[in-house]
Amino acid sequence: MYVNIHNVAKSFQRQDEQPLTALENINLDIKQGEFVSLLGPSGCGKSTLLSIIAGLSKPSSGSISLENELITEPGPDKSMVFQEPALFPWMSVKENVTFPLRKKLSKQDQVEATAHYLKMVHLSQFAENYPHELSGGMQQRVAIARALAMDSGLLLMDEPFGALDEQTRHVLQEEVETIWQETKKTIVFVTHSIREAIKLSDRIIIMSARPGTIISDFNVDLERPRQQKDMAVMEEEVMAILKTEIESVMKEELQHAGSH
Repeated sequence: MYVNIHNVAKSFQRQDEQPLTALENINLDIKQGEFVSLLGPSGCGKSTLLSIIAGLSKPSSGSISLENELITEPGPDKSMVFQEPALFPWMSVKENVTFPLRKKLSKQDQVEATAHYLKMVHLSQFAENYPHELSGGMQQRVAIARALAMDSGLLLMDEPFGALDEQTRHVLQEEVETIWQETKKTIVFVTHSIREAIKLSDRIIIMSARPGTIISDFNVDLERPRQQKDMAVMEEEVMAILKTEIESVMKEELQHAGSH
């Protein structure tokens, strides 16, 4: 599925203060089957933009469309994986994955689809377990399986590995890359990690400090699977673009701290 983002801006009204502009003048086209990462300093509006694409919030101005249909609300044509797995604790792994399928598939098809997606994230033997019995990485795999089970053309991922340790993060990055290559879904991925963005993406959209605007649309033209030595040069290039924006955020925070 392709996404068209046209002149999107988003402001929030704060109590007794000036409105806060989170996003400004965002224009972006994402092609069918592309893996696009949104990268930028803290507070630049990456997650806000993802939330608008998901239909979970509305832009203050501008529009986002999916396959030429205006996005106004959440729907089965897009699925989302959050930083926290957000699983139902009273449901087993199998039941969590089956949940979005209840109204659209027969019982037998639900069983087959659930088994297929659990196998895809290597959790078949944990189908009867409950979330509290799993590690954080395994819980996130269940969340990914549930999002995949929706079988939407657009998969949105909001720092899905942000809370995980380095080793688990590395394993899940490789799994997501394999799943993307198998399913050909369009993926929009929010991350703070330059290395993660380079490892996974076709394109990296680099955003400025607040209000978030697009300052660079960076093509990652490295062969897959990507080697660390090839990624290192690109990492420096991306960091050079981001450095000014990160310094701007730190300066603003210091000024804010000094005024209190």
